[in-house]
Amino acid sequence: MSSSTSPTLPLEGIRVLDCSLLAPGAAAMYLADLGAEVIKIEPPGGDYVRELTWPIIEGASLMHHQVSRGKKSIELDLRQHAGKKVFEDLVRQSDVVIEAMRPGALERRGLGYKQLIKIKPELVFCCLSGYGMSGPYQNLPAHGLAFDSWAGLVQPQIDADGFCYIPEHPSVGMHAGPLMAAMSICAALLRARQQGQGAMIDIAQADSAAFFDWLRSGTWKAYQRPESEVTGNASDNFERRAPGTAGMQNGVRYQYYQTSDGHILFMASEQEFWRNFCNGVGHPEWFERWPGNRYGDHAVGNRELQALLRDEFQQRSTKAWMQFAVEHNTAIAPVNTPKTLDNDPHFHQRLPWMTAATHVADLLPLPTKFVDENWPEPGNAPSSGEHNRYILTDILGYEADKIEQLLTNRAVS
Repeated sequence: MSSSTSPTLPLEGIRVLDCSLLAPGAAAMYLADLGAEVIKIEPPGGDYVRELTWPIIEGASLMHHQVSRGKKSIELDLRQHAGKKVFEDLVRQSDVVIEAMRPGALERRGLGYKQLIKIKPELVFCCLSGYGMSGPYQNLPAHGLAFDSWAGLVQPQIDADGFCYIPEHPSVGMHAGPLMAAMSICAALLRARQQGQGAMIDIAQADSAAFFDWLRSGTWKAYQRPESEVTGNASDNFERRAPGTAGMQNGVRYQYYQTSDGHILFMASEQEFWRNFCNGVGHPEWFERWPGNRYGDHAVGNRELQALLRDEFQQRSTKAWMQFAVEHNTAIAPVNTPKTLDNDPHFHQRLPWMTAATHVADLLPLPTKFVDENWPEPGNAPSSGEHNRYILTDILGYEADKIEQLLTNRAVS
């Protein structure tokens, strides 16, 4: 990797007005990390993302430190005529408006897409919401777990006393929705620059959660068709196994195994990887006896082979098996947890923390890498209204008396 520095970030020169509450603010965070100037439009008193969830780090939530980083903040009362006028003036000098709340929040204040494109015809307006701008659930209040629950990604568990509880699981919709929004905004920006055409984008976090799980839902949908049209894999005798990972419970060549100090995931479902493994551990006879098919063969239900592999994997540490996988070109992965991931050397190489020493909290960087370009780290998450005077003076060019009037009337808090 070269140590050269990129002269500009990809979205430098793009200005985004971020009207978001809570985790959906990540959509604008992605754009800020890529170089856009993002102005977080906050209601009087600020976005309560600072107080929500845990941990609280130096007075504000980790969620705020993560999703609000690199942004500027102005507290603007959009219920007041003067506050709306400030917003309209900002729209004139911006490229993107993100409404990351319930659909229609800005329209109810006379600042919807139809009103704003009269001010800026090439404006990209993205409505990022829980359930989208249509459908029977569009106006429902919701949090991140709702989208994963709706999409079938997580199921209730029962405790020893017979009560339902939420099991630990990775959140999908609350992360996938902002990512889909950021991608769509970039596409719309490109068209706007080329053709002068604005866009109204409708992104739902629930839709995004379902889309990220397309393999399972798509498989069940396909299985509604007759077996003469839709079968399983040839290596399984065309048996229609359960979708995705549910169909891998009885796998042998694709399975978790215990090591001397942890676990690994073995993934030799391709014949080449299986042969390399057998030769590498000094048991070519395993391959000769159970060569399997060329692709997608998990040796389902082969308990004799599974016992041999269980004993073999317990003889080395996880680190040793990872070295083995590199040396012998076979598919093995370490098994981490959110707590132990920080100890993984590949994690530190690929996603070095933006440290608490400079960002108040330890934050993960954007996983996007432009080869031979080194970018500065984004700034810290702002306090509410931190950039009021800068925005009013340097961006909008307001005179001092107008600024004081806005502050006195609390149109700007």
